[in-house]
Amino acid sequence: MTVTGYQLIGYAQSGDGSEKFSGPVTDEADIPYSFHEATTAEIDQAIHKAHVAAATYKRIAYIKRAEFLEKIADEIMAIGPELIAVTMQESNLPEARLLGERDRTTGQLRFFAKILREGSWLRAVIDLPSAANPAKGDLRQMQIPLGVVGVWGASNFPFAFSVAGGDTVSALAAGCPVVHKAHPAHPVTCELVGKAIVKAAKETGMPDGVFSLLHGTSYQTGLQIVRHPLIKAIAFTGSFQGGKALFDEANRRQEPIPVYSEMGSVNPVFILPGILNEKGIELAKVLAASNLLGVGQFCTNPGVVVLPDSDSTPAFMADYKATIEDASGGVMLTDNIYRSFNKGTEEFAHHKNVVLLAKGKQMDKKSAAVPQAFTTTAANFLAQEELAEEVFGPSSIHITTKNKEEIFAIARNLKGQLTATIWGNADDLKAYAELQHILEDKAGRLIINAMPTGVEVNYAMVHGGPFPATTNGATTSVGATAIYRFTRPVCFQGFPNEALPEPLQNNNPLGILRQVDGKFTTDAII
Repeated sequence: MTVTGYQLIGYAQSGDGSEKFSGPVTDEADIPYSFHEATTAEIDQAIHKAHVAAATYKRIAYIKRAEFLEKIADEIMAIGPELIAVTMQESNLPEARLLGERDRTTGQLRFFAKILREGSWLRAVIDLPSAANPAKGDLRQMQIPLGVVGVWGASNFPFAFSVAGGDTVSALAAGCPVVHKAHPAHPVTCELVGKAIVKAAKETGMPDGVFSLLHGTSYQTGLQIVRHPLIKAIAFTGSFQGGKALFDEANRRQEPIPVYSEMGSVNPVFILPGILNEKGIELAKVLAASNLLGVGQFCTNPGVVVLPDSDSTPAFMADYKATIEDASGGVMLTDNIYRSFNKGTEEFAHHKNVVLLAKGKQMDKKSAAVPQAFTTTAANFLAQEELAEEVFGPSSIHITTKNKEEIFAIARNLKGQLTATIWGNADDLKAYAELQHILEDKAGRLIINAMPTGVEVNYAMVHGGPFPATTNGATTSVGATAIYRFTRPVCFQGFPNEALPEPLQNNNPLGILRQVDGKFTTDAII
């Protein structure tokens, strides 16, 4: 394995920075890999290269862009077992999980290639003059790329939300060059995947600068990227503090730019009386498993459970307690995440009227989380706003309610979430229909009788939500519509046919679905 620790600036490599940091992976000589912190000059060079590339990349045929994405997928797979082995060391994640995540990542690249080939993502709209209104203008609209996008990778998904993850692939699909800020928790993984992208770009004839990878451990590296006047959008997955800082910095620019930060969620689960009575013990097992999955380090981890204080509640709580107490959480992704988890659970334990329901087994390993579950009343939860804050890891708080009004009050007082889940039978869903309407205003994805962990890559998925789950609740970071974060509509008025972009030309040379005078069709205009 060859690891340089250099910045990948388009097709070039650079290690000018004197400041270095060590990655967690060691080679045969047991010497930590060393990575150069990106200098101001290197950051500027990468962004300038991307800006120059943007003018060419936006004009490359969509089918060639699709081939580029597919080639990235091929090159990631070509790295082979070495990539999985390295990432296991860097992330503490198990092999099976990483194999699945790698396949999800390459599948996502191929999914967006399919979208590019199909073409309706361009949202081509044509309004023609008519016999009834000959003075009406010839107006045609389509999506075009914004320009250079800065992307920050997440710590908890070293493939799927990292260098070649959802933000990168949707930006590249949109026609935007990407400058990626590597996550310091898995820098070797980042370099290996970054090199795969650069190799794919070269072999498919993409312009130099279409992708760059920059290393850095300080906030200054990220702030320099977001401040650069040639950056046109930002995508980030991580903590509230990090995402909000980038958002605030972007809005201080002379030219504000969109910032798509995914920052966290407690993913509330509402269990209604009828289904609690019918399936309480079964639900306890499934819910505990969802909370423990991946050591609770999923952004859709269910951290708040709301349920009635009924005759069925003690059995549910007992089974949830037994499941947690029998579990050992596992090693967390980083020492910082482990410390943050401990701080959060300690604060829960010291809150007034919060009771520790269960505590899992302690592993004899560094940074191994101990799963924990807490309980409190609806009145106490509503009175202490901080109890609704995310504790990233295998922790949950269970709120018992006296009546329907308390359930609705909790829902109304929630901040923005990525997901909200309702468990109920047919009678429950009728009796508590208002709960769905409340939660529609609180979350990006509503779930009935299933767990929130697991985010499919498809056309309908929304992985987003109102603030503070994200900085832009109108968008998604997963699924086909993620591409629209990095495009904008442009209207072409009165253009001669030969001067129009191909998607808008009369003969529809791409054969894509278009809206012509209000009707969707693939037909040419005669």
